[in-house]
Amino acid sequence: MPAHEPDRHDAWPSLEQLLGLIAPGMLDVVVAPRGTGVPVADVVLHDPDEERDDDDAWAAPGAILLAIGVEVASPDAIDVLRDAERAGAAAVVLRRGGRGPRTALVEAAGRGRTALLTRRPEQRWTKVLGQLRTALVHSAPARCAGTDGPAGTDGLRLGDLSGLANTVADLVGGAITIEDPQSRVLAYSRMDHEPDPMRRLTILGQEVPRWRVVELRESGFFQALWGTDDVVRRPADERSAERLAIAVRHGSEVLGSIWAAADGRPLAEDAVAALRTAARAAVPHLLHHRTWGRAAAGAREEAVHALLKGSVRAAHDVGVAPGRPYAVLVAEAHDSQDSGAAFAAGQRVLDVLALRAAAYRPGCVTARSGRRLYVLVPAGDGEADPARALLATVRSVPRSAVFAGVGPVVADLSGLPASREAAELVVRVLQERAATLPAAEVVSAVAGYAEVGADAALLRLLDGVEPLWESLSGPVHAMVEHDRVHGSQYGDSVAAHLDAFGDTGRAAQRLNVHPNTLRYRLRRARDLFGVDLADPAVRLLADIGLRLARRAG
Repeated sequence: MPAHEPDRHDAWPSLEQLLGLIAPGMLDVVVAPRGTGVPVADVVLHDPDEERDDDDAWAAPGAILLAIGVEVASPDAIDVLRDAERAGAAAVVLRRGGRGPRTALVEAAGRGRTALLTRRPEQRWTKVLGQLRTALVHSAPARCAGTDGPAGTDGLRLGDLSGLANTVADLVGGAITIEDPQSRVLAYSRMDHEPDPMRRLTILGQEVPRWRVVELRESGFFQALWGTDDVVRRPADERSAERLAIAVRHGSEVLGSIWAAADGRPLAEDAVAALRTAARAAVPHLLHHRTWGRAAAGAREEAVHALLKGSVRAAHDVGVAPGRPYAVLVAEAHDSQDSGAAFAAGQRVLDVLALRAAAYRPGCVTARSGRRLYVLVPAGDGEADPARALLATVRSVPRSAVFAGVGPVVADLSGLPASREAAELVVRVLQERAATLPAAEVVSAVAGYAEVGADAALLRLLDGVEPLWESLSGPVHAMVEHDRVHGSQYGDSVAAHLDAFGDTGRAAQRLNVHPNTLRYRLRRARDLFGVDLADPAVRLLADIGLRLARRAG
C-alpha cells in the first residue's frame, strides 16, 4: 500500500485544525489510525460511480475525499475506503445514515492509514465542501507564505467577523468596522468610548449613510481605496475622527474593507502595519461569510419562523430559553406612496428596530418576512408589556410609517403562535384604520391586543364569514357587483348611512355630497336591488357585505 505524503507537509494544516474551524457537529471522526494530526493538502470530491481505467493512476495525497452518494453502512463503503487508501488520502468522508458504520468497515479503517469520517444526514455536501476548503485557505496560505495573521486571530472560527473586529481593534488602538463592497456593515468592534456621530449613524443604520457614500465616491476616496493594496487615510473632520481604511482582496476580487477610527485616543503607531496584516487575515472570514454567513442567517430566520408557528424544537437553533415567558411583536412597514424610495424607507425603519431589538436584552430574536419584522421578546418578572419600550425607538420617516402590534405575554414557547396571531391582528386593525385617512395623515402607530380587542374580534369574525358570504347571493351582492361594473357609489352611500347610525346629514358630510343626494341614492338602492335599510336583517347583511367588499378593494 503506497504511503503518499504531500510535499512540504509541515506547511499544511492538520485534520484536527480544519475540524476545529468548520461548524461544530458537521463531521464526526469514526476511526483515525494515525490520529487527527495528519496534514491535509486539499479537499476533493470522490465519485465511486465514475468510470476509470485500471491503469488510470489517480491520486490525492494528503487530501480529504468526500465520497458523494455513499452511506457508511453501504456494502460499497469498504471499496471507497480502499480507493482512498490507494490515493494516499488523509481522510475519507461518508454519509452517516441511520444505522452507523458496519463493524467490518471500522476494522478495515483501523488497519489502514486513512481516517474515516462521517457526515451527518442534515448537512449538505456542498456545505461540507465549502467549509473545508475555506478552512484550508484560512490555514494553508499564511503558513506557506510565512505571513501569520494578527495575534489572536488563529483561534477564531471561520466567519467570526465580530471576533476579528475586536482583535484588530486591540491592535490598532481604535474602533473597527468591517464592511462589504456596498458599504454595508458586516461587523464592528465593541465600543469602549462614545462613538463619533458618523460611527453611530453607520452602526445604527447597518450601513454607511448614503450621503456619506456619495461624498466618498465624489471625492475620489473609494477610487483610491479600491485601487491599492495599502492603507488609505482620511483626516478627521467636524463629523468624524481620523480614519484608516484598507481593501480586503482575494486575488483581483474585492471582498470588502476594514475601517479603523480613533476611539477617544490616537491610533497606535503601528496601526497601518496592523491593518495590512488584518486585511490578509480577513480574506477567509469574508469568503466564508459570503458563502455561508447569509445562508446561516437565513436558516436562523427560518428557525425563528418555525418557533413562532409552534415548533418548540426550533428553540435550540434560535438559542432561546424554553421555560421563559415571551411576547411577540409584529411590525409592518406601510408606504403612503407606492414607490421604490418609500419601500426602502420603510425597510430602513425595520432595520433600525431589528438592531435595537438585538441589543434590547438577551434572548430577543428577530425574523423578517417581506415588509414585516417579527420580534420575540423575553418578559421580565411581572412585566406586562415587554415590547413597548422597544417601540419608543420607532419614528415616522418621510413617505413611510410603521404599524406595530404586541401580542399578549405567554408563559412558555408553546404559546408563541397565539401571541403571534394576536400581534398580526393588531397590525391589520391599524392598517384598516389608516386606510380611512388621507395619505398625508398616516403616521406610525402601535397597540397591544387588549387596546383593539373589539376591532380584532370583528376581523376574526369577518375572516370566518367571508367564505360563506362568497357562496351566497342577494340584494347586497347585487348592489356591490353593480358598483364594481358601473363605478356607481350605492355601496359607499349605504355604508356611510350605517356608520352614522342613520344620521343623513353626518353621512352626507362624510361623503361630501348634499343630504338630498344621499337620500336619492338610498332610495335607488332599495328600488334597484332591494336593499331596504328599514329591515334589521338587511342592515346587518349590508354592514357585513360592505365591510368584506372594502376588504377586497
